[in-house]
Amino acid sequence: MTLDLTKFDTLLVANRGEIACRVMRTARRMGLKTVAVYSDADATARHVREADEAVRLGPAAARESYLNVDAVIDAAKRTGTGAIHPGYGFLSENGGFVKALEQAGIIFVGPPASAIAAMGDKSAAKARMANAGVPLVPGYHGDDQDDALLRSEADKIGYPVMLKASAGGGGKGMRVVESGEGFQAALDGCRRESKAAFGDDRMLIEKYLVQPRHVEVQVFCDRYGNGVYLFERDCSVQRRHQKVIEEAPAPGMTPELRSAMGDAAVRAAKEIGYVGAGTVEFLLDADGSFYFMEMNTRLQVEHPVTEMITGQDLVEWQLRVAMGEPLPCTQGELTITGHSFEARLYAEDPEQDFLPATGLLTRFALDLEGADLDSDRVRLDSGVESGDVVSMHYDPMLAKLIVHGADRDAALATLNRALAALDVQGVVTNRAFLQRLANHPGFKNVELDTRFIERNEATLFAPRSYSTEAYASAALIGLNQLAQECESDSPWDRHDGFRLNAPHTIRIALCDPASAQAADSDEAVVVVEGKRESGESLWNLTIGDQTLTASLQSLTGDAVAVTLNGHRRRLQARRDGHIVVMAEPSGETRLFWRRIDAIDHGHHEAESTLTAPMNGTVVALLVEPGAAVEKGMPLMVMEAMKMEHTMTAPTDGSVETFHFQSGDTVSQGDVLLDFAPSE
Repeated sequence: MTLDLTKFDTLLVANRGEIACRVMRTARRMGLKTVAVYSDADATARHVREADEAVRLGPAAARESYLNVDAVIDAAKRTGTGAIHPGYGFLSENGGFVKALEQAGIIFVGPPASAIAAMGDKSAAKARMANAGVPLVPGYHGDDQDDALLRSEADKIGYPVMLKASAGGGGKGMRVVESGEGFQAALDGCRRESKAAFGDDRMLIEKYLVQPRHVEVQVFCDRYGNGVYLFERDCSVQRRHQKVIEEAPAPGMTPELRSAMGDAAVRAAKEIGYVGAGTVEFLLDADGSFYFMEMNTRLQVEHPVTEMITGQDLVEWQLRVAMGEPLPCTQGELTITGHSFEARLYAEDPEQDFLPATGLLTRFALDLEGADLDSDRVRLDSGVESGDVVSMHYDPMLAKLIVHGADRDAALATLNRALAALDVQGVVTNRAFLQRLANHPGFKNVELDTRFIERNEATLFAPRSYSTEAYASAALIGLNQLAQECESDSPWDRHDGFRLNAPHTIRIALCDPASAQAADSDEAVVVVEGKRESGESLWNLTIGDQTLTASLQSLTGDAVAVTLNGHRRRLQARRDGHIVVMAEPSGETRLFWRRIDAIDHGHHEAESTLTAPMNGTVVALLVEPGAAVEKGMPLMVMEAMKMEHTMTAPTDGSVETFHFQSGDTVSQGDVLLDFAPSE
């Protein structure tokens, strides 16, 4: 069927999460009606709420919803959709989907099926690139798959070599082979993985570059033979072949190298008759040599950094090219301004081998005002809001934090301030890990390669340690936020240490949240004594044998200023249940906070309840309500991240009430039980 490339007025986004929201944002600005599709798990998701119309595809499983070609096309027909944007992932590089849309008379916002097919088979793609004069890593990409021949080719190339599944992606069917002795075992393993994942066990072999950088070039082509490159991005910082922080332009690029890589990328795109947005990925060696790796025939997750440095909206370019318009700019009209970073925020626990996390987002906010940041320098592309549920069914990426600065140092400083201002509660994320990455000396000094995280694992995951200043700041911040939550004017309800005929003194215990419920947790005790001086509330904080004079000032948003012995520091401060979170551009500190001073008029709230330190499931209740217990005695067991955690008695006393039963799901901060301390 011949498609009518007149301007369509309705766009269906065949995706979910942040990319669906991001595409619809540009579509609305262009005056298009937007249509969302959703699975049962996403019925109330943000992309559904923001669309003009939304159509259910099916159950939560992607193969029955977002990957169901017939259901997507039916949704398009029901809503009068003229074009479909695939986002990334799911059907974005599915040539069969593109052909089905063409038969249905619906425009695909992306390349033709032939271009997708040309780059989908890695061996065939290498041959096409060689024909276009695009540099290739030395290797073997032939059809003869005899084991002995493959071993011979590996010997010729020279070890180490990389075995790759010809039809693969996402790290499946890949092995680094250090020597000929290990070749056959690695080949057998790769074949098994590739067959299971792709139904195809053909392999290719490439020279393994020991410390390469991953540099990719954004290309764009129209239907009239025009092609440009919108410069490059460095995506070297990865875990398990998945990008974590990206930046543009790539550090250390000379004009000559940029031009050579850009021209090669455009030749690659034109070789396969490409139309629309695409990314040509290269490995950049330390000597400046670069080699074609693959081409992603879609919009990339990290496209916003290119938008930041060029001032162009790549989704608008996609839609205009899909409408039959020529490219908006020529190569000579494109320029680079400043530097940009993107950090991917995942619902995952870096401390637990990056296990995905789920749960209710009790808070999701970016406090630009409190961090004194301009909205034109910071952008948050997200698919979630406060109150949304992060499910187990899809990719754990929640959002992308994108920043811009005059140069790399300025952009990196802004990234660290913005990460500190990002407040995510209720679900474990990699936010603090992103800060550790961005603050790492190797990252700051551009010591980049694709094994950066692996090489620096010891420092990125160093054991936590806390300074006296951290304990003092957390003690004050916890007290301040507790006082703000108390609305009563009665002295009996105050949390600021008020006593009748007694010193104005409070005792606070602080420890690592991971050990908060352990009977032998290593706690620091802060003794807080308040005083007034020249109309200002001051505090003496005693930690061990050291005493600090302190004050705290609430600023805009979540920002506070803590002054210790005349040294004033600005922090983003918040409390997540009993955990005080202090974030600043240099990193994050989290401490479990509880009061341990006796209060004559009643049981202290931190000792009268026990709260869940994480999202999880109640496994067992170990005592009966009303039972007398001693400090440290196990009371109940929770399971989270496939690990059991025992909740213990905070002091001598008795359990009054359990609020959950075995098998119940709880969220971080939920009150698990009421506890009565002994008199």
